[in-house]
Amino acid sequence: MDMTSKLTAAAERLFDRHGYMATGMDRLTEAAGMSSRTLYKHAGSKAALMARVLTERDRRFMARIDVRTIDALFAALEDWVRVEGCRGCLFLRSRAETGGDTPEIAEAVALHKEAFHQRVFAVVAMDLGREDPALAEQVLVLFEGATHAAVYRGADAVSAARAAAAVLLERARA
Repeated sequence: MDMTSKLTAAAERLFDRHGYMATGMDRLTEAAGMSSRTLYKHAGSKAALMARVLTERDRRFMARIDVRTIDALFAALEDWVRVEGCRGCLFLRSRAETGGDTPEIAEAVALHKEAFHQRVFAVVAMDLGREDPALAEQVLVLFEGATHAAVYRGADAVSAARAAAAVLLERARA
């Protein structure tokens, strides 16, 4: 693993666990096992590092939800929370912490959420056999809500959203 990948992985663990604001550069240097000078050389700034973390997380998450059915979308989320943990959406948490005022972070969040929105709409259209913007919006809200409810309810929140999505899909097919 190269220095930049090591730094990005260490930063993701810390930002995900402690948040953007609470994670200082000293904590990042210790976790990455590098000097602050080396960290700044590879990261540029804390905001740039967070944007890199979000970009990498987006790549992993979008690969995980590269599915063809609504049920598979929620199955992928069940798998994600089992592997990655139930801490809510890192994108929305980082945006909330910075108030959307940190351009690098705001852009990474906006790009991810737009790609996620498009993916959900595409999955709904594939599963249903036609576009249904209202159903896609409902599935998106269920997915996002389940992601956050899992913080305090655990993976059962995702299972409940999965069951609700199946009911909505069945109704849309009728």
